[in-house]
Amino acid sequence: MGNTMDGLQDPKFMRSSPPSQWIRFLIQSHTLWTSPLVILLFASLIRFAVSVYPYSGFNKPLMFGDYEAQRHWMEITIHLSPQQWYWYDLEWWGLDYPPLTAYHSWLCGKIGHLIEPSWFALDTSRGYESPASKFFMRSTVYFSELFLYVPAVYAFCQLVYGSQGFFKKHVAAILILLQPALLMIDHGHFQFNSVMLAFSLWSFVCFLSKHYVLGAIAFCLSLGFKQMALYYSPAVFAYLLGRCFVEERGFLLFIKLGVTVVATFSALVYPWIGSLEQLGQLVHRIFPVARGLYEDKVANVWCALNIVVKLRHHMSTEATVKLSLVATLCAVIPIAIQLGLNPSRRRFIYALVNSSLAFFLLSFQVHEKSILLPLLPVSLLFIEEPVASNVMLNTAMFSMYPLLHREKLVLPYFITTILWNWLSGIQNMEGVLARCLIWGPQALFVTWYACHSFIPPPQPLPDLYAVLNAILSCGIFTMLLFYFVYRQFTLSSVSLSAKKEKNQ
Repeated sequence: MGNTMDGLQDPKFMRSSPPSQWIRFLIQSHTLWTSPLVILLFASLIRFAVSVYPYSGFNKPLMFGDYEAQRHWMEITIHLSPQQWYWYDLEWWGLDYPPLTAYHSWLCGKIGHLIEPSWFALDTSRGYESPASKFFMRSTVYFSELFLYVPAVYAFCQLVYGSQGFFKKHVAAILILLQPALLMIDHGHFQFNSVMLAFSLWSFVCFLSKHYVLGAIAFCLSLGFKQMALYYSPAVFAYLLGRCFVEERGFLLFIKLGVTVVATFSALVYPWIGSLEQLGQLVHRIFPVARGLYEDKVANVWCALNIVVKLRHHMSTEATVKLSLVATLCAVIPIAIQLGLNPSRRRFIYALVNSSLAFFLLSFQVHEKSILLPLLPVSLLFIEEPVASNVMLNTAMFSMYPLLHREKLVLPYFITTILWNWLSGIQNMEGVLARCLIWGPQALFVTWYACHSFIPPPQPLPDLYAVLNAILSCGIFTMLLFYFVYRQFTLSSVSLSAKKEKNQ
């Protein structure tokens, strides 16, 4: 394979989307080994700056938000046996993520318990908030990202852009590491999405470098941390199956992959594997069908369609599950088939975007934070697709504004968004079409921000702005899906054939 991915480089990049002069100085003024360190220090500074702001549920009894959910999982995993984790007092933030999340919570909780036992005392620590515990909890997010996600980003950039010069791979790295949506959700709102995304990205790196078995382990770990990694699964399955047909000893590879998947998932669920009741409860908690088609105002098709047709009033929960499943399959199956028949590395990245974005728009029980999944492969394409990637990221941030506004994260929201756009060179985009595609949505967003801030919604429509946000974001996401699908399906004329790719 060499050091590059076929076609995932564009010699026009430096002319069409030059980064800011500041990022050029940041990279070029340091030596080969100090530039990654300087970039990491700057990215860490931004993370710590965001983390001083409130988190989900800050000073908000009775349930205290996602921060308390993560803290509570650390509490129960260190005090209870694994057989109790998915049963214990489910009304108070019952554990509803896969086993690897629980193991990660156990590790963080053990460390915190050694520092200060009162932070995670069983039952009596509910809603615990103190400056010291907040610092510890924020640190668990940072170090989880530092040890897993940051190395994966550098590995991808070295693999794809390493042969194209010192500058380009570091531009890609800093833009991925400063992607504002992940910053705001993990270090502001408070979650550990970077762990799931890290395992996913490690799997992509392994697949692109033909370490398929290692990649399969990493992807299973991603699924074992958060079930939302299923958004990538059609593209991953199709790519690996397609590679089994073009690689030498492809049947043996197929057997190895099957054994690897079974063994990895068996290891993850080992504490519950002896009881069908325990396994059933684990699955029930991970896939909460009873919650309905969607909970909050989210920028997907079902929420937008609700303006015209109240599906939840006319259809049972089971019927909406089937509807969303059929719609999602209709969207992702052609994407997977086309990738499986033409399993090039470049097409694989586009298929990851399309599969995850189709899931976000059409699947059941989607949260606004789920947009982080399509944002990861879109971030990997920024150098190749600067305009589409820019529109995607800014729309994703816009779609999460109501959530972040409720949590008093408006200032870091705007600062991180403006910083990323400036570093990416949005102000230097050339061409009338590129400028219109970027600044057109931005003008709509600014208008919405102004109205939301200064014009109260009419009393009969208190959710007017949230609904408009969801509709506008959904419309842009849908157009981007069509664009990225078009790009995936028209790559054959510029990408290497499967035969040539196999011999690289």
